[in-house]
Order: sequence, then structure tokens, then C-alpha cells
Amino acid sequence: MMQTALVSGRRCYSSSAIAAKKWIYAKVFKGEPTQENFQLHTENLPALKDGDFLAQAEYISVDPYMRPYMMAYPAGSLMIGGQVGKVIDSKNAAFPVGASIFGQFGWRTHTVCNPATMKADQPYVLPSFGNLPISLGLGVLGMPGNTAYFGLLELCSPKKGETVVVSGAAGAVGNHVGQIAKNLGCRVVGIAGSDAKCQWLKDLGFDEAINYKTANIFGELKKAAPKGVDMYFDNVGGQISETVIKLMNLHGRIAVCGTISNYNTAVEKVTDPLRQMVFKQLKMEGFVVWRWNDRWMEGIEANLKWINEGKLKWHETVTEGFDNLPIAFMDMLKGGNTGKAVVKIN
Repeated sequence: MMQTALVSGRRCYSSSAIAAKKWIYAKVFKGEPTQENFQLHTENLPALKDGDFLAQAEYISVDPYMRPYMMAYPAGSLMIGGQVGKVIDSKNAAFPVGASIFGQFGWRTHTVCNPATMKADQPYVLPSFGNLPISLGLGVLGMPGNTAYFGLLELCSPKKGETVVVSGAAGAVGNHVGQIAKNLGCRVVGIAGSDAKCQWLKDLGFDEAINYKTANIFGELKKAAPKGVDMYFDNVGGQISETVIKLMNLHGRIAVCGTISNYNTAVEKVTDPLRQMVFKQLKMEGFVVWRWNDRWMEGIEANLKWINEGKLKWHETVTEGFDNLPIAFMDMLKGGNTGKAVVKIN
């Protein structure tokens, strides 16, 4: 029987009595992930020591970056990823029982954590989201939201009246980038993979949206951006990016966030972009959002303010059940999500 105790009116749980589960990276990815790449394990948790807290996952994130990042891990490793959850037992005053937190705890239902032993990926207590769902701590009020906020503002320096193109525009980061750019008075063109996604982008306020699976991207983009492209927020790489760069204006800026077009397949052959870079004097910079760790709450607070002002909308694709994490991950990599893909842990 699971042992519990009441502490300050809240129920605490003994970590050693919990049936914890985790997903293991069982087989190295080759091409598109399949169910064979994952194995579900149970694990025993240690008793809490001073400085520890016990977190129970409520939502776990699935993101494109997990596919290339896991290639650096050997088979048998825990699947990586962020989660939001509740502290259900604690010997750490900074993480009291009942606190809602974010942690890079991977695909596991329960985690015993001592932040003092961690050099990076520090967990943090989430600020109040008011009546908004806690799952937004994995999306618009978490890593994807900060990726959009800092990537666009810091690397592209958008100015009113300029034209921004966003690839992967219906994903967690892309739709957010476009909405921020609209808030700043830019013309925004999104590139996505279905007519339904394109319509959703226009409902969000995008000026134009192009279905890359059916359209002549070069021709449609020339129409959508008649004055050329000043900024490109790149989530996909490959031939789409080659096409966008051809239409960029002098002194254009490119923020490279991801290359999802080649995560599951061989890298596409494209024309060397350096000629365009030289003669158009373009600025192109890749980034990972962790470079702004020291300003993390700034991004969350700015995005929360836009939501409360009605200037930033969000959408989640929610999969139910911890056991369905691999399915949600594989579906997301195939473009099955609109907005942020998360898994609700029942």
C-alpha cells in the first residue's frame, strides 16, 4: 500500500512506495522512429534526502529537437524532454509540496531531484498563470514561447512594415513567431503543410499562408511578399529555406531555429546559399534558446502579458496517457500536431 502523510494540509507521498514508470531509448533511430525504438520500464525511487523533492508529471512535452538530440545518447538511455508537474513530497524549501514546476526530467512519471547537484537544466517553480492551463509551461509559456520571443527579437530585430517569413509556421514555435511579428507591425507569411493549418494561421492574423505540399513555393511567396523578404525564421531547412533565401532583401536577417526537414531523412541537396549571403549581405545565425537562460522569466512574463491582452493565441494538440508518449512523438514528427504537442499524464 502506498504510504502518504498530511503536511500543512497537503498530502505527501513516500517516494519508495510509488510505482514509477519511464520510457527508454531502446534502439538507435534510423529514419522515422517506430515503436521498436522505445521500451516502457518501471523503476524504484530512492527515499528523499535533504535538498530533494519528489515531482509527479502532469504533462510531458514532445518536440522536434528530441529526434536529433537523442542521437548523442546510447541505446538504453532515458528519453529526454521537459515536463510540468506537481511537487508531492519535499525536503527542499524552495520546492514546497503543491508547487507547480517545470523540469527537464525526461519521459518519466515521477522524479526525485536535488537541484544543488545539477550543473545545467535547473528546474524552476512556475509563476502563476492565472486561469490558464498549467500545460502552457511546456509551450507558449515555456521553452517554445521563449524560443519564439528571443529568437525573433534578438536575432531578427523586426521593424514595423518589414516582411517576415516563418517556415514550420503551424508548429509550437512558428505560430508564436508570426503573432509576435504581427504585434510589432510586420507583414507575416507562414509556410505550413496543409490547407487546414494555413487557414488556422490566417485566423491567427498571418497575412498569407502557403501550403508547401501543394503550392509552387517560389511563385506563391513572390505574390505573398511583393516587396521581398526582410526576415526569415527558419524551422525546417532544406529546399524551402533555399527558396525563401532567394527572395530575401538586402541586409535580410535569418534566425535558424531548426531543420526538421532532415531529422528523419538524409539532408536535402540544395544550392550553396553563400552567393546569396554575400551579394545581399544577409545575416544568418543559428541558435538554441538556452543562451538566454539568465532572462528566462522575461520571456515568460512578456508572452503571458500578450495572452492576457488578447494579442497572443495558443493551441495545443493533447495526447492522453503516459503509455502513448511514443505515438505522440512520432505523430508530431510527421506534422500531425497544430500548435504545441503535449501528452497528458493520467
